[in-house]
Amino acid sequence: MMDFASIIQRLAILTPPILLAVTVHEMAHGWVAYRLGDPTAKLMGRFSLNPVRHLDPIGTIVFFLTQTIGWAKPVPVNPSYFKNPRNDMVWVALAGPGANILLAVLSAVLLRQVLGSFWETSGFFVRPLLYMAYVSVQINIGLAVFNLLPIPPLDGSKVLMGILPPTLASSFESYERYGFLLILVLVFTGVTGRIIVPLILYMNKLLLGTVL
Repeated sequence: MMDFASIIQRLAILTPPILLAVTVHEMAHGWVAYRLGDPTAKLMGRFSLNPVRHLDPIGTIVFFLTQTIGWAKPVPVNPSYFKNPRNDMVWVALAGPGANILLAVLSAVLLRQVLGSFWETSGFFVRPLLYMAYVSVQINIGLAVFNLLPIPPLDGSKVLMGILPPTLASSFESYERYGFLLILVLVFTGVTGRIIVPLILYMNKLLLGTVL
């Protein structure tokens, strides 16, 4: 069992990567939607790098408990602004996970090419940065993979609805009101962990090898 000092240290290492991952994920949705003609996120104050605007209380707690999966408040999107709503919604949905994959790659590069060379000689200041970079890889991969699950209202469901024929997409969308409950059940029964963790471990190995 960790003592109080260890808990504080762990929180200090986890918090910056989690806040960055969530903020960049939601900002990416808003930015792509804005580029495609939808100003809703900007008008509602969600076109922001302030993490407080994006945090979901339950999703944030899940993040700190699992250290791999969680969620934020969805950025509001109005497809009626888009020239091609179905296709454009797919791009908006993919933007969040795509941004997290990019952050994971950048964190891995930072860890392997820049900070990794200082591991043996690093001291009190550098090692926490190394751990933050390592945790950032895990969290961003976890957030990307989790959000690509085809469960409403996760991003994967938006991608699926853009691919399905309109009639099937409409039927699938009607189940969105049950999606959040299903997500909670899958998370707290460990089902998502069994699905996602192997993918996270594989991508971790792909990006990091045996850095730590």
